[in-house]
Amino acid sequence: MTAPGTPLPPAPVSAPPPAARRSSPLVVLVHTVTFRQARQVVPAAIPIIAAVGPDGPGVVVALVGVVTALSLLFAALSWWRTTYADTPAAVVVTRGLLARSVRTVPNDRIRGVEVEAPVLHRLFGLVRVRVDAAAGSMTGGDEEVVVDGVPRAEGDRLRASVLTHRRSAGRGGTDPSAAVLPEEAPAEVELARFSPRWLLYAPLVAGYLAVPLAAVGALSRLLQELPRGLQPDLTGPDLSDARVLAVAVVAALLLLAAGAVLGAAVVNWGFRLVRRGGSLVAVRGLVTRRHTELEVDRVRGGTLAEGLGMRLVRAARVNALVTGLGAANRRGQVLPLGPRVEAVRLLGVLVDDPGPLRPHPPAARRRRLARAVGSGLVVTAAGAALTAATGWWGLLAAGVVLTVLGVPLGLGRYAALGHAVGPRSFTVRSGLLVREQAVLQRRAVVGWQVRQSVVQRRAGLATVVACVGAGVGGYAAVDMAAADVGLFTQAASGRWATAPGGEGTVPAG
Repeated sequence: MTAPGTPLPPAPVSAPPPAARRSSPLVVLVHTVTFRQARQVVPAAIPIIAAVGPDGPGVVVALVGVVTALSLLFAALSWWRTTYADTPAAVVVTRGLLARSVRTVPNDRIRGVEVEAPVLHRLFGLVRVRVDAAAGSMTGGDEEVVVDGVPRAEGDRLRASVLTHRRSAGRGGTDPSAAVLPEEAPAEVELARFSPRWLLYAPLVAGYLAVPLAAVGALSRLLQELPRGLQPDLTGPDLSDARVLAVAVVAALLLLAAGAVLGAAVVNWGFRLVRRGGSLVAVRGLVTRRHTELEVDRVRGGTLAEGLGMRLVRAARVNALVTGLGAANRRGQVLPLGPRVEAVRLLGVLVDDPGPLRPHPPAARRRRLARAVGSGLVVTAAGAALTAATGWWGLLAAGVVLTVLGVPLGLGRYAALGHAVGPRSFTVRSGLLVREQAVLQRRAVVGWQVRQSVVQRRAGLATVVACVGAGVGGYAAVDMAAADVGLFTQAASGRWATAPGGEGTVPAG
């Protein structure tokens, strides 16, 4: 107790919270040009103006004027009513004109920061900062907070401030001994660099092939929305001639491949992955430069993805599995595309190699084959009945073709299966069109789920899912021997995974 008459010590004075900030007013011009806020109004305004006005240049002038005015108005109101603040406890973004929205992300829920610089932003010296929050922390599945249109210096300050506060909030909660990458590493160590030669893999990746197709579709919709008098008269070649058809197909394939290469270059040009202190930093982009930063201590493993076309040329891509980041494939991507040897090397940097995959039992191969040829056998039986009744054999031929093709399909699905357990990590693999191998640290597992259908039970098989707080949330060892389930789960995560009183297997979840 304090003696009577003794003056009380002064109360500690806490620093006032940072004042709310606005982005640069120049972002209003950027959003006006890109119709960011007025984008939903544009599709409705085009047919209305085209319907009430005559055909001709006057319609285009009126259309451009009205849409630009609406875009400027919405952009100015949005800028005026949007503020942000980076406090020692959280990042707060407030926006909205009539309905106010306040998004608050605690610093201990932040999983990474990304700084983007699109072309127009770079023209005005602006950037866009994305703060990734733990999966499920935002309502509606939105897992990020975006601060758009701040000067480059302010973007760097905001990124550094958020990362500093995040590390302070998480101090004491990490396990330095469990980190895969050494803490004594230099200030910056380059882990991967994208080579322009790797762009030749792009035509074999479905995601990059979709880029030119999406561009053609968007251009087609835009032309259809134009007034009839302004629509170009496009006449295609006469495809009834076999030679013209062959030339058109070859030209379309070449343009598709060129579009895929161009799309991959726009997204991945200059890609570089470095270890900087306690973070993984990835920089990429030709038109829009992106600077993504992920915390090393939250990396729980990685995935090696190989599409069907990529396997033909031994290419692959690697994603880091970061706790709480969810299925954020773009921000967790640490090798967008490259040789499989390079992908395996980088995956070994993220997580220990558990060793060679263990094949699944012959019963799994029989089940894969039965499922692959089953539909073909049904069509063949129906075709045989139809041929006997009417003499038409088309359905029978289709059934035979499906059955024959089902054999390599089933064998390929079986060849993709496998699992392995190492001292500090384990791995599972599955998939045919996209073969994905997930390598996870033992500490990543938060639970196990075992699924067993009637057919699997009779065949002595089971599907085991490792539940993790990263990536898609679960990674499965499909059709492994049921007798090995308990040994696998215990070796992969410890004795807690074995059901008490059971027979070495985990109860179905």
